[in-house]
Amino acid sequence: MNHSNPHRCKVPWSSASLLAIPLAFLLVTRIATLSAAGPPPQVGWQAAAMNPAIESRIDRAVAESLEQKRMSGCVVLLGRRAGIVFEKAYGYRCVEPREEPMTLDTVFDMASLTKPLATATGIMLLVERGQLRLRQKVAEFFPDFAQNGKQEVTIEQLLVHSSGLLPDNPLTDYAEGWQSAGPKIFALTPLSDPGTRFKYSDVNFILLGKIIEQVTGETEAVFLQREVYDKLGMSDSGYLPDEKLRERAETTEKTAGRWLKGEVHDPRAARMGGIAGHAGLFSTAHDLAIYATMMLGQGRYGDTRVLSAAAVAEMTRPRDVDGHRRGLGWDMRSLYSRNRGELMSDRAFGHGGFTGTAMWIDPALDLYVIFLGDRLHPDGEGEVNELAGRIGAMACAAIEPGRPQQAPNRPALAPQRELLRDRRDRVNRWHNGAQRIQGEPSPSPSLRGRGTDAGRVRLGIDVLAADDFQLLRGKRVGLITNQTGLDSQRVSTIERLHQAKDVKLVALFSPEHGIRGALDQANIDDTVDVPTGLPVHSLYGKQNKPTPEQLASLDVLVFDIQDIGTRFYTYPSTMCLALEAAAKAGKQFVVLDRPNPIDGTTVEGPLLDEGRESFVGILRLPIRHGLTVGEIATMFAGQRGLEKSLTVVKMRGWRREMSLFDTGLYWLNPSPNMRSLEAALLYTGVGMLEFTNLSVGRGTESPFEMLGAPWIDENKLADRVNAAGLTGVRVVPVRFTPTATKFKGQECHGIHFIITDWQAFRSFDLGLAIASSLVAIHGQAWQSEPWKKLLGSEEVYRRTLAGEAWQAIRDDVEKKLQPYREMKGKQTLYP
Repeated sequence: MNHSNPHRCKVPWSSASLLAIPLAFLLVTRIATLSAAGPPPQVGWQAAAMNPAIESRIDRAVAESLEQKRMSGCVVLLGRRAGIVFEKAYGYRCVEPREEPMTLDTVFDMASLTKPLATATGIMLLVERGQLRLRQKVAEFFPDFAQNGKQEVTIEQLLVHSSGLLPDNPLTDYAEGWQSAGPKIFALTPLSDPGTRFKYSDVNFILLGKIIEQVTGETEAVFLQREVYDKLGMSDSGYLPDEKLRERAETTEKTAGRWLKGEVHDPRAARMGGIAGHAGLFSTAHDLAIYATMMLGQGRYGDTRVLSAAAVAEMTRPRDVDGHRRGLGWDMRSLYSRNRGELMSDRAFGHGGFTGTAMWIDPALDLYVIFLGDRLHPDGEGEVNELAGRIGAMACAAIEPGRPQQAPNRPALAPQRELLRDRRDRVNRWHNGAQRIQGEPSPSPSLRGRGTDAGRVRLGIDVLAADDFQLLRGKRVGLITNQTGLDSQRVSTIERLHQAKDVKLVALFSPEHGIRGALDQANIDDTVDVPTGLPVHSLYGKQNKPTPEQLASLDVLVFDIQDIGTRFYTYPSTMCLALEAAAKAGKQFVVLDRPNPIDGTTVEGPLLDEGRESFVGILRLPIRHGLTVGEIATMFAGQRGLEKSLTVVKMRGWRREMSLFDTGLYWLNPSPNMRSLEAALLYTGVGMLEFTNLSVGRGTESPFEMLGAPWIDENKLADRVNAAGLTGVRVVPVRFTPTATKFKGQECHGIHFIITDWQAFRSFDLGLAIASSLVAIHGQAWQSEPWKKLLGSEEVYRRTLAGEAWQAIRDDVEKKLQPYREMKGKQTLYP
């Protein structure tokens, strides 16, 4: 340790720290006992009882993500208690100002993985030593924290994000680090009563880091380095990496004219000197493999025990927090589980980080999945959560049940440095590949539909496959799809049709955002699907429907894409235009139906004015229409006389009152910025405002969950919206800086939305109340004219701009929806 600086806890390896690996091993139930001298041993696929076919699938998945520029590179590592089964480095850890290939020993900014790997681990150490109690009040450590209703907040509530504190207090509070931020945090008013609501909050873990400091009398960095990382031999892990570690660190973003390399990306952690409870830790894939093996070993790694078995059990015991499953510092199943493999067991726990990191550990499957991606480099606009989640699912599926793992054949007397040199050399042989699709889970807040209800809804593609694809037998098929085109077992419709007997899949067609749902641009070019070699014709570029030439080689055109239940989402428009083109060409059109994820009963917002039909509103529907894509196609065909050309393969088991979380199905991001079911529910009211001079959170981690602009007074807007009498939602003032699209790089002032009651919440009411508030507070500063495009109602627009009460406008909209509801009730395909 560098004693000249008590905060700089990292040292490179030296000859004194290189320990020989023992020749003999004591085997317990065929699992090798590990030394804490270095990373777990290498084991083969057969020894780990896993199917090696996963390797090529991971290669393809990563290659596609690199091709779409969703990251500059990554390291993927899979392991079991027997050892490391698979590890590979892809792409680059730096492309600007110079190229540096990604290597297995690249040092990554862990971002929010700091929360469990450092802070929660430190808290549990203090708990098992009797220096802390989980039930202790935070105010016992910081008496000023008790003000404004926070006197009952406990350490456990900080750990599971039920304290009621907001996600982040303003960055300006940290002008002088903790010295200025501490009093601001102590003065916060909670958004909800402690213990009643889940709200992910960096502030929770900033406080926990300071509690560790209060109890131990030293920084969290020093305490964790001595008590955890040094003991485990995690010699690349810690806060404030030294110069040698920074040399092999990933490069993230450019800040103040220089690239961040080995320096913490999180701005609050940076202003706290690089040491904070919510962010600041750096590590490597091998070091995380050590930590994961320790957790699978109930706190022991080789001969070294870091945590007691009881502490590990308590740390990973699931808590139901307002419908979200959380451990102490760990995610288990919540809105933030987007990087969790869908096939993991209920015992799995993990976490992700803003920079592109993710680690999930599944004791029931004896598996850990480590994904370290450089998603922020070079432009700050990457996205890797869906890739990490897909790799996690692949890893689970590769396990061959019933076949025991074998002990590794570990080389005698191989020191750490030789092992790592061998691994670094292998990176030159591991780079290219391709991917079919990407996806990720994001279970709903209530998690209903898991357990006995799971899987009861069968999608259109499931029904088609169960009938052995009879509808398509002997036909040349074109398929309109994207990454959401999966069956309930997560196999892509492309793959199902490509492999189906007597079905000839000859062409693919992609909607807005492309075949992988990864592109966020105005025009998308034609391309080729690498795994199948099939042409992919873009329907969001030079044309928005198939051409006669493209249809000439087809007998039938199939549509399988997930919608989100809002009129101006463009996938249904693509479907309807393609149906029209197919009918004109004398081709059959088949829709493989999928659920409306925000339910099929609720209807909100005005009907589209006659004559306003467009690509963002092809039918005269309310903004939230309560239909499936199959029902939209049926309605469109009925209005255009195309019934003979249309076949809808209905779902089985779906009922209108079901939201996605009632179906047993998983959420997949249908487009780059639609990242959660909560965002889909908010989209009706928030999305309709985005053509105006407002940011709806694009270029942040939570699109459509916030709204703002540089010219807004966030406190006045929050006060007025909260006073509007809305049900099921609260808002808090927020400041954010988008990294892309509107107001890129500019600080926006606005509001963040917190849904408190999913059944009572009405998104259109929220959007209308926001519009009314903007008119009252800011007048002409809000450039409202573009609002009409997505709102679709001249009357609602005119009355809002005239200052009429939003409730009166909403009530009149509701009355005018009655004929639509009656018509919808007669024409729907499901009860």
